[in-house]
Amino acid sequence: MATCADSDVPVSFVEGSTKENDDVTNEDDCETLHLSGGNSKTPPNSPTRPCSNASAASTNVNVTTPKGAKSKVPLARKLLTPNPDGEDPDDIMEEAEVLPQIHMSKKSYSFEERVALHCDKMIGPCSAEDADEAISYYITDKLVDAPFWTAVWKTAPEVLLVTSNSDIGDLPFIGVLVEVNCTGCEGKSLPLRVSVSVAEPYSSNIANLPRELVEDILREHDHTVPILDVYPVEGQDPDVDNIAEALEHARFFYDFLWRDWDDEEECDEYAGLIEKRIQLHYDIQDGTIPGPISERYRRTLEEYRSKRLELTKFQSSIRGDASPGEAVECWKKYYEMSMLCGLLKFWEDLRLRKEQSHGPFYPRIYKRRKGQRLNGKKVTHIVAQMMTTDMIKSFAEDTLIQQHETLPEALDACYSGDTVVIFPGDYKAAALASLTDDITIKGAGERQEVVIISHPSHDNFVASKAAQVTLQNLTLVQRGTCDGIVVVESGRMTLENCVLRCEGTGVCVLTGASLIMSNCEVTGAQGAGIELYPGSCAELNGNEIHHCSNPSTKDIKSALGGINMKVLPQPQLKLSNNHIHDNQGYGVTILVPDNSPCSVTHDEPECTAAGDKSETGQLSKAIQNLSLEMSTNKLESNSMGEVGLLHKMWTIA
Repeated sequence: MATCADSDVPVSFVEGSTKENDDVTNEDDCETLHLSGGNSKTPPNSPTRPCSNASAASTNVNVTTPKGAKSKVPLARKLLTPNPDGEDPDDIMEEAEVLPQIHMSKKSYSFEERVALHCDKMIGPCSAEDADEAISYYITDKLVDAPFWTAVWKTAPEVLLVTSNSDIGDLPFIGVLVEVNCTGCEGKSLPLRVSVSVAEPYSSNIANLPRELVEDILREHDHTVPILDVYPVEGQDPDVDNIAEALEHARFFYDFLWRDWDDEEECDEYAGLIEKRIQLHYDIQDGTIPGPISERYRRTLEEYRSKRLELTKFQSSIRGDASPGEAVECWKKYYEMSMLCGLLKFWEDLRLRKEQSHGPFYPRIYKRRKGQRLNGKKVTHIVAQMMTTDMIKSFAEDTLIQQHETLPEALDACYSGDTVVIFPGDYKAAALASLTDDITIKGAGERQEVVIISHPSHDNFVASKAAQVTLQNLTLVQRGTCDGIVVVESGRMTLENCVLRCEGTGVCVLTGASLIMSNCEVTGAQGAGIELYPGSCAELNGNEIHHCSNPSTKDIKSALGGINMKVLPQPQLKLSNNHIHDNQGYGVTILVPDNSPCSVTHDEPECTAAGDKSETGQLSKAIQNLSLEMSTNKLESNSMGEVGLLHKMWTIA
């Protein structure tokens, strides 16, 4: 019979296997560690990996309860309500007063300050498995100056109450005013526990919460609670304010920087990993990473935490030997959690940085090309709710016509050589994100009358790898997608008389692809309006590119401007009769590696003694080498000028 003798067993906790087992009294107790941010940190040595010699189908597993676990369930009762005999609850219970204001730091930390605090001061050179001890030391160092203070103890509603959601609504926590005594706060790792007692006057965020119930629950826990569950109130000694801020910093670490898998893997530079996660947090907050990517990342992280907590609860619920069914269910929960963990690691490794153009621009279209019909015929697909004879009177007599009520239906029916004619109206189409056949999509009428809105569940809005795709007389409105409003993965894309209202990045032409754009308007992109990857080419004529590269960037000098070109190997760009204005950065930005000879950066403006002459010479040479043809263009009101070099590291898509 296989036994869970080490931390590799996913079925249950092993007696004495975790450094926090002495503090665990029941599964509800484990849920109260990080209520403020929703991240209950799993004990670092909790078993979460499957035992290699355990057979889920036929092997019973020896299950033990956590050390110190009690069979008695903490007292819980319903909220008191007026009884049918007319006796007021106030006659039988003490009504709680309103909670005082919790101390909140008024300081707003910059990225650099946050790195100095968490990486240098709190974490230092320690490893992930020692992070708890480092945070604990940081907190206890503050407690020496003020061992006694008043705070709000926050705990999950289910710890104190057995009640329906309708009784308490969406209450995230139950708060009770307590007196804190830190003199007995001992231990080298979290959760540090402090002694608490109900403070006078009795106060809570639930007016009819029985004081007797609170006293009973605290008695069950020997009047101690995790220190991260107590929040000092305003108006106390400055030393207490310092404790409150130290606790805020610790909660920030566990809510936003810690990952449950950290101490299960080796990391030589853990502080460096935390710095990257701080950067990720700030990039999400300031909009450098587009909302759709950050929202998807957040949802996946929440789902991972939920699956991990679900697995932990399931482990704890098993008493005695696990049945085959329980073993199978445990493996299932484990692998669901592992898949989410792998996805999160992949996203964090990519970092979703702006240097990678607001998302991982690798080829994403896997749809197979249909090619032409076997009979060689070409069809014109009409997209309209109803079709009249007036709508087709301009078509040739031998035109083969097929009518569709929606744009996705028309695109799904297309073969190479077909044309899609869209009549005025607003449309949504996910199928534009995977164009593989040579087709023409055009609006019937003025371009502002045919509006196509992106599908928010997709990364791309319009993406093509066909040999030739043409879009005409359309307005594209990007909402929710995170990559370029138009991404040309391969082949050629032609845009004629279109309006592109961006929310993520603008038009992106990947390596080996080409773009012909005429009489179009591009506006609102967070990155460059047009982004050319190495080895791509573009011909732009009569376009207006304005108000692009406008995220809440920390460094305005790194803005990519109206058109951005990455130069190794050189892309080719022909510009004529374009109006490029009111962009952050240059009108045309030439992005060169920052390790190129005589690199001039904004942080290191000196480049030998040549100074500006060297920069001007590099710019002239770059324009010559890039086959950059600029004639009769109007570049004005761009924040950094008309054409310029930007030295920066980047990767080839």
